[in-house]
Amino acid sequence: MRRKGLASMAVQSAEADTTPAADTASVNLGPAAALSCRECGERFALGPIFACELCFGPLEVAYDLPTGDPEALRRQIEAGPDNIWRYAPLLPVPADVASKPNINPGWTKLVKADNLARELGVTGGLFIKDDSGNPTHSFKDRVVAQAIEAARAFGFTTLSCSSTGNLAGAVGAAAARAGFRSCVFIPHDLEQGKVVMAAVYGGDLVGIEGNYDDVNRFCSELIGDSLGEGWGFVNVNLRPYYAEGSKTLAYEICEQLGWQLPDQLVIPVASGSQLTKIDKGLKELIELGLVEDKPYKIFGAQAEGCSPVSTAFRDGHDVVRPQKPDTIAKSLAIGNPADGPYVLDIARRTGGGVEDVDDEQVVDAIKLLARTEGIFAETAGGVTVGVTRKLLASGALDPALTTVVLNTGDGLKTLDAVASTSQATAVIKPSLDAFRAAGLAE
Repeated sequence: MRRKGLASMAVQSAEADTTPAADTASVNLGPAAALSCRECGERFALGPIFACELCFGPLEVAYDLPTGDPEALRRQIEAGPDNIWRYAPLLPVPADVASKPNINPGWTKLVKADNLARELGVTGGLFIKDDSGNPTHSFKDRVVAQAIEAARAFGFTTLSCSSTGNLAGAVGAAAARAGFRSCVFIPHDLEQGKVVMAAVYGGDLVGIEGNYDDVNRFCSELIGDSLGEGWGFVNVNLRPYYAEGSKTLAYEICEQLGWQLPDQLVIPVASGSQLTKIDKGLKELIELGLVEDKPYKIFGAQAEGCSPVSTAFRDGHDVVRPQKPDTIAKSLAIGNPADGPYVLDIARRTGGGVEDVDDEQVVDAIKLLARTEGIFAETAGGVTVGVTRKLLASGALDPALTTVVLNTGDGLKTLDAVASTSQATAVIKPSLDAFRAAGLAE
């Protein structure tokens, strides 16, 4: 068993009855049929649980997906709203989800990055999936939007999470919009931009002395205590539903490519959930006949200062050994990633890999993407672009194939990473002579 951390959390959760009053037997979450254990395959009724009672493996949503004419399903999706709810038939949400108060994320730009492609020597087509365009400027809006619907279905009154920053802001915004109380927990030393953005929505924001793994351990204790009664922790007891939001990245990428699979994807790895769900989404599109089945490769990207998954991949291990994070890429600074072993499985199954870059390479990549494509990425985007450049140099990425690189957040949240090297070119007096003297007239 590779899931000791999850098993511990499950045991703690079982020590107290924190299930809200809703009758889970009558829950309406659209095509969601059950929860299924990734390790042993045991199935459970839909409810606010996240770990298998038999083996403590992680649970994920199992579906009764639409059958029939793929063309009809394509037309239905294309006629839907310009957000993730266009894919409601494939998600654990009620059919009328678009009419409920939600922040409605998704349908972000897939940017054809020709300038960056020339810089990196890519000839087969390079695209940036830019999720900084979401309501709180990160991909976390997708997963929280899903969690809100599960919280409604199960009768929760408070939304909570442990967060490296972006998730805290997404929970605060979504809770405010949907009329929930929110109380979220973060490491005490997060980037100030993320702290302000999480606090501005009016919910409770609590800093915990320590790193993200310390915050997560605290939340596992809270969820197993009577203090947590009626609380929906989006990345704990709502995690199976929350995680499904990342599938919409796969759906959008393929639809925006003209209902085609990309050849190669580079995806940041924090907990690893995003990467595993993108793979799940691609497989579902193939199963439904919405895209033609063909090989694709998935590459995970980590920061060197918190690289437990890339280290395990490089060393040929199946077990991901925890690390103490020390990197400017704080949104990826999860030293004990819950889905790390599954990231390894997917990277090896698809012929991809997991690589890392150091902080200097992260900063260089942020500035490269900004200079070539006008996209200001947060540090996680610097990690994916930096890893893409490293994989191309090593030959692991084929420059002649269609490649999609994820930028999951806005650089305005991580200004400190580039502030020292991104200042005014010159400060001059307001005269043409001063402008000429500064050498800027050419």
